[in-house]
Amino acid sequence: MEKSLDTSVPDFSVPDFSVVVPVRNEADNISPLIAELKTVMTALQPYEIVIVDDGSDDATPEVLRDQARACPELRVIRHRSSVGQSAAITTGVNEAQAGIIITLDGDGQNDPADIPALLDRFREADNPDLLLVTGERQKRWDSLLKRLSSRVANAVRGTLLGDHTPDTGCGLKVFSRPAYLAMPGFDHMHRFLPALMLCQGGHVLSVPVNHRARQHGATKYGVFDRLGVGIVDLFGVMWLQRRPGTPVPGNAEGSGFIDRLGARWLKRRAVAPEIDQGAGEEAGS
Repeated sequence: MEKSLDTSVPDFSVPDFSVVVPVRNEADNISPLIAELKTVMTALQPYEIVIVDDGSDDATPEVLRDQARACPELRVIRHRSSVGQSAAITTGVNEAQAGIIITLDGDGQNDPADIPALLDRFREADNPDLLLVTGERQKRWDSLLKRLSSRVANAVRGTLLGDHTPDTGCGLKVFSRPAYLAMPGFDHMHRFLPALMLCQGGHVLSVPVNHRARQHGATKYGVFDRLGVGIVDLFGVMWLQRRPGTPVPGNAEGSGFIDRLGARWLKRRAVAPEIDQGAGEEAGS
């Protein structure tokens, strides 16, 4: 019997990959980044790009509006006010339609050309919900102070948390949406994703990636601001490592003193951004 020819068309209505990009005041960097992402992701379609504008007060909303009109794969979500990078990533993951999440920073310093290498390692996983693939920047194009602070922070985190990740601050990561949503959410959690994945019984793979100089604008995250909150969160994550399951913020009935402190930290560090519901509709109009 003659085999019938399969003329079915792939269903591109549901993407396989969601690229989540948090941005704040990156008007001059957005268009080149989207162009690069389209070049890389076209070979991996179906995909979507989810850009979360974390309360920008420059021309970022206007640039995103114009880009969304020209790029059907682009979805724009906007926070009414800035609540931080972790909250923006969480908003993007919540809104994402794909089961595989790719994150990278919106300043153009992460190279989208490295995405396929991370995806190759992710696809090797027997259980994708138990794997985080993260970039390891090979040559940092940052200030000396930022490079030194990052090196110290990675060393301290690695020693105290045992996350075995040389570059936790690299924004280029691949993980499953269910894995991320199963993690306890708190401000600055993006700095601790390797440790949080290990808490869930998963493992972490680091892949060498390119790093580029910032072409426009300035970094939005100060070294000393990160240091202050990082110490508090470091002890909070150490508490999470010693607990079974995912704790509920503020729920520590019948627990000891340390558990009550940990639950209080988790509750105080929770972030609930206010979404501008009209931003996405306006961008796509």
